[in-house]
Amino acid sequence: MWRSESRWRSLARRFHSASKKYILVDTDSSGLSSKTGRKSCKSEKQLENEKSCTFSFLINSCGLSPELAVSVSEKVRFENTEKPNFVVTMLKNYGFSQKQIARVVCKRPKILMCKKKALLPKLEFFQSVGFPMAQLANVIARDPTLLSRSLENQLIPSYNFLKSMLVTDDRVAIAMQQSRRISRQNPTKNIAPNVAVLRELEVPESCIMLLLTHHPETLVEETDVFKEAVKKILEMGFDPLRSTFVLALHVVAEKTNRRIWDQCYETYRSWGWSKDDVYLAFRRHPNCMILSQNKISRTMDFLVNNMGWDSQIVLSCPAVLLFNLEKRIIPRCSVIQVLSSRGLISKEVKLSVFLLPSEARFLEKFVTKYEEEVPQLFDVYKGGIGLEDL
Repeated sequence: MWRSESRWRSLARRFHSASKKYILVDTDSSGLSSKTGRKSCKSEKQLENEKSCTFSFLINSCGLSPELAVSVSEKVRFENTEKPNFVVTMLKNYGFSQKQIARVVCKRPKILMCKKKALLPKLEFFQSVGFPMAQLANVIARDPTLLSRSLENQLIPSYNFLKSMLVTDDRVAIAMQQSRRISRQNPTKNIAPNVAVLRELEVPESCIMLLLTHHPETLVEETDVFKEAVKKILEMGFDPLRSTFVLALHVVAEKTNRRIWDQCYETYRSWGWSKDDVYLAFRRHPNCMILSQNKISRTMDFLVNNMGWDSQIVLSCPAVLLFNLEKRIIPRCSVIQVLSSRGLISKEVKLSVFLLPSEARFLEKFVTKYEEEVPQLFDVYKGGIGLEDL
């Protein structure tokens, strides 16, 4: 407790330390700051009062730690708490938790100085259309700039389009959390034209909905770029009638994913895959081309060097590359290693047979079934004992 109080006081002293010089600011005829008014000066005492007021408010009303309060106070400062109090109270009234308010303030400190007419109509709009307030709080906590966008030109057109496509507000909320750009851009610019491209190819509405809900950034891309990506995946042999088509489009169309693609390609090649192997894996599970190099190499290293399998084994089920190595792959492979070494199952068992099923199904099929032959098999699965201890 003493150390905590001492640290708090230290931060407070740092925060309250003010320059002994007077600072010139632009003011209008009433003494308020202005870009075009006369020069005025604030005394050291006035500056200290502003700092003290801001620092205390950020901690006591916004829930910030002293460290964060020091940082945020460099970006916003006020002499009284009238506006900040209104903003915080308004957010609380719309269901924001203390933690969410703190996130909003940290990401967008100047929101505390916004006028009522700049914020309230936007919250009222979402409430009026029945948007879940808990979901809205999550969306805004993730991207507070939502409240700085034009209601008439951005938020309403974006919401109406998303609702018409996705039907439920829950899906709209997911889409808004997945992409910041989707609520910044008028849907007539790129999103609607890109959706039209997919409909021309007779992509099922359910697949378009999947793309818009979980990967909306793909549809925000410039239409020329989007069309080029569509052409590319068609040439790779993807069927527009299947969900893998839009998943592949997500990988190929987005700028950040295009950079990751090259890294994944080189990593797979380093494990002995040919160009055709890489493209086959991509067709079977598109997301295998947007993994980190470390993730791919660690999984490959375990399967090849620890389990003694050829890297080609992954081609039959590239989805396994997305699984957690420590929590799923290693425990299950350890069980399979025990069973195959004792001749209880074939050594040629496919990855999909034991890595794809749910945990309950795996335990039933590969652990419980053999508990008489190998009583300690569950301990092996849980990592309690090693193979050498059996």
